[in-house]
Amino acid sequence: RSRLLPPLAGDAASTSLPFQAYNRGKRSVVLDLEDASGLSDFLALAATADFVFENAGPGVADAAGVGFDAIKAVRPDIVYVALSPFGQTGPYADHLATDLTLSAMGGSMALNGDRDRRPVRITVPQTWHHAAAESALGAMVAHERRQASGEAQFVDMSVQTAVFWTGLNAMISSAIDGRNLERGGTALQLSTITAELVYPCADGEICMFFMGATLLGLIPWMQERGTVTDAWVASEDWTTYERRILSAQPTVIDVDELRTKITEFTRQLTKAEIFAGAIERKLTLVPVNTAADTVAMTQLAVREYWDEIELPDGTAMRAPGAFVKLSNSPLSWSLPAPLVGQHSDEVFAALPVESKPPTVPAEPQRALPLEGVKVADFSWIGVGPITAKSLADHGATVIRIESDAPADRLRLVGPFTDDVAGINRCQFFGSFNTSKLSLQLNMKNPAGVDVAREALAWCDIALDSFTAGTMDRLGLGYTAATEVNPDIIMATTCLFGQSGPVSKLAGYGYHAAAISGFYEITGWDDRNPGGPWNAYTDTIAPRFLTTTLLAALDHRRRTGQGQYIDQAQMESALHFQSPQLLDVQLSGHNARRDGNVDPAYAPHDVYRCQGEDQWCAIAIETLDQWRNLCTVLSEPGWAEDPELATVEGRRSNESMINDRLTQFTEQYEPRAVMNLLQARGIPAGMVQRSSDHLQDPQLAHRDFFRRMQHPEMGEVPYEGHQYRIAGYNNGPRMPAPCLGEHTYEVLTEVLGLDVDKVTEILVSGACG
Repeated sequence: RSRLLPPLAGDAASTSLPFQAYNRGKRSVVLDLEDASGLSDFLALAATADFVFENAGPGVADAAGVGFDAIKAVRPDIVYVALSPFGQTGPYADHLATDLTLSAMGGSMALNGDRDRRPVRITVPQTWHHAAAESALGAMVAHERRQASGEAQFVDMSVQTAVFWTGLNAMISSAIDGRNLERGGTALQLSTITAELVYPCADGEICMFFMGATLLGLIPWMQERGTVTDAWVASEDWTTYERRILSAQPTVIDVDELRTKITEFTRQLTKAEIFAGAIERKLTLVPVNTAADTVAMTQLAVREYWDEIELPDGTAMRAPGAFVKLSNSPLSWSLPAPLVGQHSDEVFAALPVESKPPTVPAEPQRALPLEGVKVADFSWIGVGPITAKSLADHGATVIRIESDAPADRLRLVGPFTDDVAGINRCQFFGSFNTSKLSLQLNMKNPAGVDVAREALAWCDIALDSFTAGTMDRLGLGYTAATEVNPDIIMATTCLFGQSGPVSKLAGYGYHAAAISGFYEITGWDDRNPGGPWNAYTDTIAPRFLTTTLLAALDHRRRTGQGQYIDQAQMESALHFQSPQLLDVQLSGHNARRDGNVDPAYAPHDVYRCQGEDQWCAIAIETLDQWRNLCTVLSEPGWAEDPELATVEGRRSNESMINDRLTQFTEQYEPRAVMNLLQARGIPAGMVQRSSDHLQDPQLAHRDFFRRMQHPEMGEVPYEGHQYRIAGYNNGPRMPAPCLGEHTYEVLTEVLGLDVDKVTEILVSGACG
């Protein structure tokens, strides 16, 4: 089926652009698993494998004789990864699911779009991309367990929970401050204001948070162009404006007036002109890119990001390349996407007569997969901390190196416990920093830099999320690190990477979402972008980076080599739009936001249910599903109407069908609608918010929320991991730390500094 997915490069099945994008580097064999010979060939092939991935659905592979037990019988140390919408077991395990219904059940739809319209998904399907990327991480964690035990591993990956993690600070907000965060387009919902991030310009939009240093640089630029007068600028104290706005103190110029002036300014210039001026003035803003804009970016060309590929008809194209850059084991795709059965003969001719020998444990038995791995986490905000959290939850000793000057921004924004602000009371920080030790360290103090060097000498992995060159300027870059730790693995993650003409430009996840093209494909075609929620790419990049770090550990185990890893978060995120980036080169078509429309389904939308802002997603693909829906709606005539028997015909009658569906769904609560339709074989999923997830029986079945006692926040339901490994408790292990909670312990017990040295460090103020 994947060979038929649009967009297509032509009429031949081999030219599905999603297939071309996501099957590079693979070989293709054709087998009939219902035939004894085909089944035997498959098991012979599986006996040579290190990993098996399947997404057939709960029980399907077992019934076909190719499930975990069957493969373990021929390969006793296999890592078997099963992806499914809700996991292999539980009350929703057998629910029918689509990208729309998974977006609803995972919670992302509740956060995307505008409050005066229905919740909306990202137009280009994303849910299975998140699950696929996360399943690679689950496979590598399981591989670490195999290395220690020599035993087979079963990884159960749930798409719903992968989507749940895209909610960021909204994931469990209701459990922390009693509120469900609401969809608000591309606006940041702050304590006292709603900060719109998107501004129109002459040929599109830009993304900018109009506070801080960006505002201080923007005001004189607006003044130069005559958008604002000297008197207008002089009427306000711009250096304290942000603090006064965020603390609800009086200002001369209110936020609405400021937004109006900024909009007048941006409308005068093109995206390229504004971006060039921002780089010159060191302002943090980016264009809202289309696919065509992305393909044309100089930054990506200079970093040699693109891979040159060739379609089966010989058409040359550029596809997203390495999602990270590794110094000693660079990523590459050696083969184009295969034709059907292209490699059957060579693959089966090369099968060994005997099965691959089982793994001999490389190390003594470990209680946790990453026990003994040491990590110095210099990162902050999103991508880096989430990456290090994954390592910590699986047993690595992770030192979170942080300061209160400035503090991690996620310690300063909601949700706060009981809605009372405090540096140790924010679950936005808490969700991303479980199982870590906190070392408070001021690296503007020379003694603090010395302690950081001690951490580099101690660790296996060092991680930072600063802009290009920052660690080098501190004397803590990769070259300096290898002088004290020759086989260190050092990773840095930032918006644009460590090289290229815009590498010095800082940015957050919402900037990355805008310039990577995700704003362009979320929302309604008659409005500005409607999402995706918050720092969307901060939920993509960690999946790639954490998997890469585990691969780098495996590489070091086999070769003794450490290495340097450079992640440009934009470059990782673009893989979630690979087909659209191919399509724009081939056809000139820019993917664009289109509400909840999908050409393969009708009806395909969310429908209002009983209660305030309650919705259920419904997606009809097949004729059987349509006829089942007609039965539920008591519309037998529709079931027999030939015009409505096709997706195209139903789309032509969309208004009539949607009106009738809404009449039906408004009678019930959304979970009741979902359950009723699922019982009739119809894909449906309620649009879940934070409070709904806490009551979700499927998440409860998977033991997803882990309640732990935090020193200041009390009992907190921390989010779990998106995959389960059989016979293993995935964690988290500990609540997120208070700022500096483990400083003395880290200095003395972890880094092993003597008491006199520690006293000297503390007296210097390096840990204050």
